[in-house]
Amino acid sequence: MDRYGTDVLAGDWKVPKRGRAVETPADPGLVVEEVTTDWCGEIVAFDRDLDTVTLEDRRGKRRTFPLGPGFLLEGKPVILTPPLGANAAGPQKPTRTASGSIAVHDVKARVARASRIFVEGRHDAELVEKVWGDDLRIEGVVVEFLGGVDDLADHLRDFKPGPNRRVGVLVDHLVPGSKESRIAQGIKKSPVGKDVLIVGHPFIDIWQAVKPERLGFTEWPSVPRSIDWKKGTCQQLGWPHRDQADIARAWKHVLGGVRGFQDLDPTLLGRVEELIDFVTAV
Repeated sequence: MDRYGTDVLAGDWKVPKRGRAVETPADPGLVVEEVTTDWCGEIVAFDRDLDTVTLEDRRGKRRTFPLGPGFLLEGKPVILTPPLGANAAGPQKPTRTASGSIAVHDVKARVARASRIFVEGRHDAELVEKVWGDDLRIEGVVVEFLGGVDDLADHLRDFKPGPNRRVGVLVDHLVPGSKESRIAQGIKKSPVGKDVLIVGHPFIDIWQAVKPERLGFTEWPSVPRSIDWKKGTCQQLGWPHRDQADIARAWKHVLGGVRGFQDLDPTLLGRVEELIDFVTAV
């Protein structure tokens, strides 16, 4: 008998209590648990384009998670990989667009409709294009940016909306009592109001519609009203913010964190879909 006990350093003492994670195909029917949320369910769907897996729990509720580490199978850690045979036929065309819609292949873009979607600025337009661009081309919808909402009434007067020439407008910071809400109410009561739909989100800037977790922080900074929001945000995040070139680079970083709809706040998703439905209903 060893009076001093066993050598604690004998063997592979670095191995986690549950063992090392092993790669496991995310085959339908497999029951796994996502460790950060404790969500346990059966694998019911795999998205090849987004590299995500959908789990359905015993109540029939579903949640979608990225493939990779962070799952338990029968209490042991696993790294979920694409299902067996998922890549057997070689590279596959995307089955979903970045907005989550079913992808339509080998179809030419539709000739642009008379109707339009207006957004406030270039960044808004670039984000909408990245996520909804495929859908908009199929529907023949053009997105234009205004350079601000202050002159929206003038833009509409020049555009001349009508029953077959609708306009959808996405506005930043559309909250009760704001300047933006007063402009929207005035247009709604105007003669062209019935052919114009103005919707918005509560964010000060479209940047905030991107989930901060995708960029490595937990929440967007709170910037005093006396400071330009973009510059103040970059300053608090430790990003260069001296001139417009720095702001442009910061935006490219933000936009680069967006792979698809799952990286955006649901508030924005619903508003953009509402605008698309409005301008394509004619």
